[in-house]
Amino acid sequence: MTKNYLVKRALAVIFFGGLLSFSFSCQNPEKTIGSDISTAQDQILKGKELFSTQCSTCHNFKENGIGPNLSGLTRQLPSDWIRGFIQSPAAYFEKEDPRALALLAEYKAPMPAFAELTEEDLNALLSYMHTFSTPAGELLAAENTNWIPEGIEDSGIRLAIREVFQLPPSDSLAPLAKMTKMEPIPGTQRLMINDQRVGIYEVVNQKASLFLDLKSQRPDLVSKPGWGTGVGSFAFHPDYLQNGKFYTAHTEPGGTAQADVGYTDSLQVFMQWVLTEWTNENPSTSVFAGNSRELIRVDIPSQAHGMQELAFHPYAKKGEEDFGLLYVGFGDGGTVEKGFANIAQTEGAGLYSAIWRIDPLGNNSSNGQYGIPESNPFAGVEGKAGEVYAFGFRNPNRLFWTDSGDFYATDIGQHTIEEINRVEPGQFYGWPIREGTFAINPYGSFRQLFPLPENDEQFGVTYPLIQLEHDELAAIYAGYQMPYGPLQGKVIFGDILSGRLFFADLKEEKPRVKSFELLLNGQELTLAELVGKGNRVDLKFGRDAKDHIYIMSKTEGKVYEIIKQ
Repeated sequence: MTKNYLVKRALAVIFFGGLLSFSFSCQNPEKTIGSDISTAQDQILKGKELFSTQCSTCHNFKENGIGPNLSGLTRQLPSDWIRGFIQSPAAYFEKEDPRALALLAEYKAPMPAFAELTEEDLNALLSYMHTFSTPAGELLAAENTNWIPEGIEDSGIRLAIREVFQLPPSDSLAPLAKMTKMEPIPGTQRLMINDQRVGIYEVVNQKASLFLDLKSQRPDLVSKPGWGTGVGSFAFHPDYLQNGKFYTAHTEPGGTAQADVGYTDSLQVFMQWVLTEWTNENPSTSVFAGNSRELIRVDIPSQAHGMQELAFHPYAKKGEEDFGLLYVGFGDGGTVEKGFANIAQTEGAGLYSAIWRIDPLGNNSSNGQYGIPESNPFAGVEGKAGEVYAFGFRNPNRLFWTDSGDFYATDIGQHTIEEINRVEPGQFYGWPIREGTFAINPYGSFRQLFPLPENDEQFGVTYPLIQLEHDELAAIYAGYQMPYGPLQGKVIFGDILSGRLFFADLKEEKPRVKSFELLLNGQELTLAELVGKGNRVDLKFGRDAKDHIYIMSKTEGKVYEIIKQ
């Protein structure tokens, strides 16, 4: 655990605890904090609905999670402070508000702004929050256990980058463009990139031209709330030049259409993830013109951990088993956080918390819209989901292969551990009873980890190749195996929120993780410095047909190339 982090954490506790203790004593002492909040039942109900759709993925009233426990907050802070922070956290960071800085130090990334919420919406939210009266105490309580004491060493390597282009802004507020992926169409020089709010662009002469207006094709597309909703991923079939087929994953509101995969009626359906096949009549056209069909639709109870990745094995050759098989990374959808860990913990019997492998051109699935390869580990096994290739992932947000043909997945942890897993067919990767190489109670506090039990082998868990604690990064995302430069052969990855960058040689039995920095116009800087104080980086990576590697930030919608050295 780094010394700098411990200092930050201590300061956060001091700031937060101190502010709680005097509760803004500069306010009128005769005015009780929270006395201005309405207790009208209709307003509370409206606030409850808003909280469920806008806030519940990160916050609750029982314990700290992605964001702090909010119980009792309206009795500790003036309403104006809470309203203002919800609408524009960045404004509080800019004026160096102590509480805002304490939150930033503890959670490592700012809360997104909710500037679209009206005064009426904010008042309703406060009314609902005010129904939770038990003070949370010191919301930024320090952790008692340092689970991974070794810190990450700075390699001293500095990679030069240059700004290449910016996606057209799809919003006036950050993130200006919500890209998650940039890769070439197989067998071509054509470079494609998505914006989760819009669809797929083609990059021509360092400018983005709209290829697929998915929002127009699917008017029910939603990309709010959350940074992971909308057009989550895309993948072009390796035979695209012959068959014109490519695939997208996107979100629609719960109940938009009958789902192929669902769960108990006692759990809300908040969104649906939809996997779509598109067939371009002329594969060489610069604007999609053709038809589409839905392959599968899956219910989830939140805006989180859905169909984050679509990928074809990039090194598979025609005639080989993996050629043309589509891999899908699907998380738990927030089911565990909602108290329904059984939906994720299915031992390969369900499609949540799993990596799927399907034949998009087949038709032997239960809905007849795609195929299940006979070589899949659970194909034809009674009580199992034939689509599942591996399972036990909270949020397998990035699937990738190295040139050796080895298959990997990054998995974003709940509260403490981030993972890179070497994926093998049929294996169980631990969620929701493990986070990294530690035990977790999926029906208890997610903040509590435990040593592995003595009988751990009976659970059949395959543990991560790399695990890192949240004092180093908050949400892992992998890039690519570097084909050039001082990191040639190494896999680069980073922290989505802060943009901190790392690398490792995954061929090693116990890969050593080190960090690296960037040079822009000869100046050394971090991605957090690049996007500006108080902003979330939302790091992503890209690759073109010439194997140039790119770094991307949703906050600015900008794309930077790692220059060959």
